[in-house]
Amino acid sequence: MADQQTIEQAGYIFSVGKMIRDHMHSNLTQLHITDRNSGGCELSMAQMNLMMAVRGQEELTLSGLAEALKVSPPSVSVMVERLVERDMLTRSRSAQDRRKVIIALSSDAELHIEKMEEQMLTTFIRLVEELGPETARKWGEVLQRVEQVLGQQNKKREEKKHEAEKNRLGLAAHPSLPPDFGRGRFGHEKAQGHEETSCSGGN
Repeated sequence: MADQQTIEQAGYIFSVGKMIRDHMHSNLTQLHITDRNSGGCELSMAQMNLMMAVRGQEELTLSGLAEALKVSPPSVSVMVERLVERDMLTRSRSAQDRRKVIIALSSDAELHIEKMEEQMLTTFIRLVEELGPETARKWGEVLQRVEQVLGQQNKKREEKKHEAEKNRLGLAAHPSLPPDFGRGRFGHEKAQGHEETSCSGGN
């Protein structure tokens, strides 16, 4: 159990992180309103997150997108269908494997995301300017350390996931083996049978 100081620090970091997220969301909402008033495309945050996950990916399938977003394939399928209808996503057959359907951003979606990123960067530039160079530098140093720690945690998580997958495949490779194979029961019964045979032979 963490001590009280750690709990308070974690709570403060969480609350400020939420404040930054809400600030960014407010700016993006304003961008969506501006786009809608000018005849542009209004998107939900969930749709924007999906498009950001698609961006820059090669040969991204529906199942791969679902795994990246940590949601079920049926849920992703519905969202993708709606974005395809709005000409924000495209679907095509893979050149390497015609059985695979590849999800990609449309040119309109690329422009929309670029505009959104420019707005987000402008928001952070204003924030950094108000913080001042010294505070901004310290913040950058803290975030570098956060990036390192999160990278280590992600690496450990992937290693555990890979190990679990290896174990699963290892068990699947021997479906005919009994559940308690290798626990000593069979060796014990064999020894008992050997003793009984020896006794019978002695008689």
